[in-house]
Amino acid sequence: MDSFSTLIRTASHEQHVEAETSTFMSDLLGGRLGVDAYARYTEQLWFVYEALEAAADRLASDPLAGPFIRPELMRLPSLERDLAHLRGADWRAGLSALPATEEYAARVRECAEEWPGGYVAHHYTRYLGDLSGGQIIRDKAERTWGFDKKGDGVRFYVFDGIGNPAAFKREYRELLDGIRTDELEQQRVVGECKRAFALNTAVFRALGEEFPLSA
Repeated sequence: MDSFSTLIRTASHEQHVEAETSTFMSDLLGGRLGVDAYARYTEQLWFVYEALEAAADRLASDPLAGPFIRPELMRLPSLERDLAHLRGADWRAGLSALPATEEYAARVRECAEEWPGGYVAHHYTRYLGDLSGGQIIRDKAERTWGFDKKGDGVRFYVFDGIGNPAAFKREYRELLDGIRTDELEQQRVVGECKRAFALNTAVFRALGEEFPLSA
């Protein structure tokens, strides 16, 4: 029988590919969009990570979610430095969430308050994604818009506290495999992973409508 981490990865593969290959992300990585589109995307990330990390202290003692709360993963301080670099010191004044982002952040908060397993699903899809595909975005942003390597503008993607990302991801998946739940709860968590990818894709779709490529 497949391990829980393998089950999650294979079951959500289709949604994962859909999110990664969205028109907006393809245009961004293809260098067809300006730095303003990148900054707008970074703003949307702030709302999602604020929802994830606002719950971290409270969930740190939870038997299911607690082991996943790791200080070296926290992204909000880095996001805020990036936004100050991209939007200026008063970046908070102009911060606004797309409706799709509001829905995404609201679902993260709902899981954080009511369902630790669901919170873990969102934690997994975000942080392991940042450690993996997020590095492609960082590299592209550095080369396209001239940010200092691993400096302000791309700090969100730089995990200073993780020396060996491959080993960290392996350890994270072992934590998933160690979750003691019944099969029904595992299926619920897998379903929430799919939902997380769908919510993320909806944000990309909304960003694509905000930044359509001129014909």
